[in-house]
Amino acid sequence: MRRMRNTIYVTSEDAWLRKDGANVVVEVEGRERGRAPLHMIDGVVSFGRAGASPALLAACAEAGITVSHLDPNGRFLARVEGPRSGNVLLRRAQYRAADDAPRAALIVRGIVTAKTANQRAVLRRALRDHGERLTPEAAANLSAAEARLTDIARRALVADDVEGLRGLEGEAAAHYFAMFRHLIRVDDPALSFGGRSRRPPLDRINALLSFLYALLGHDCRSALETHSLDPQVGYLHADRPGRASLALDLMEELRPVQADRLALSLVNRRQLGAEDFTVEEAGGVRLTDAARKRVLIAWQERKREELRHPFLGETMPFGLVCHAQAQMLARHLRGDLDGYPAFVWK
Repeated sequence: MRRMRNTIYVTSEDAWLRKDGANVVVEVEGRERGRAPLHMIDGVVSFGRAGASPALLAACAEAGITVSHLDPNGRFLARVEGPRSGNVLLRRAQYRAADDAPRAALIVRGIVTAKTANQRAVLRRALRDHGERLTPEAAANLSAAEARLTDIARRALVADDVEGLRGLEGEAAAHYFAMFRHLIRVDDPALSFGGRSRRPPLDRINALLSFLYALLGHDCRSALETHSLDPQVGYLHADRPGRASLALDLMEELRPVQADRLALSLVNRRQLGAEDFTVEEAGGVRLTDAARKRVLIAWQERKREELRHPFLGETMPFGLVCHAQAQMLARHLRGDLDGYPAFVWK
């Protein structure tokens, strides 16, 4: 199993990254704020207008370290990476599977079923741990939504076309996010959730979810590229210029357990409050700089938590689950596995 390495997150607008020997150094206003050996780094993610020296970019490209640039809300802007290498035969198999409707449906079936099961698990966990604190109406609504997600997961298991599975995925998301407000246990109208909104997020919970999804997307894309897969060509998400469709596919089964649960924990444990967000004139909402740093620390800590992978039977950090899934997808496309074993959280 791949060894988990660190990701450097740069949040200061005026930061400058440079190379010093075999280290990456982060400076702010000419003062060194941190350094790390290149061989211990998996990626560099900067938010805003942080710059980097050509020498560092060249060293990162040579070492296979991707440097990604995101806006303050976490929206992807650009990335710097070295020459693509790996197994061209595997990528050709990936493209053939994308053009083979029954083969693509087999992969999508696993993704949609696992995502729906993981959404159901989040609702079940809330009912189990906090059901007595819910109003009778909220508890009944959560139980009904759990039953609907169970039904959708069962229908997804026997669906045989991608379009039908996309419809089931959308149906599951509608039921899940309709219940999300009941999972927030903080009595603050400013932290209410009125439904999923993006580009820009229109409330604080959506801003937090979008930021965490951006972090998860970076990790999923890196995992796919590590295992020689093309992140642009997916199965659940249709091809679109500039969209990493396969990275979005891989994210789906991990969103509920890796991002949504962390968002709920940060809010319910009062690690984030209404004051940690900025409401812009145009109506969009984003995290403050200080809050973003706290979220990044919590994200890294969550990635270090260990779990037992349900298919592999191995204990690994949560941060390596996306790599395990990318590896198994590659094995399926090579013909080593009959199907793609999507991740189901237990």
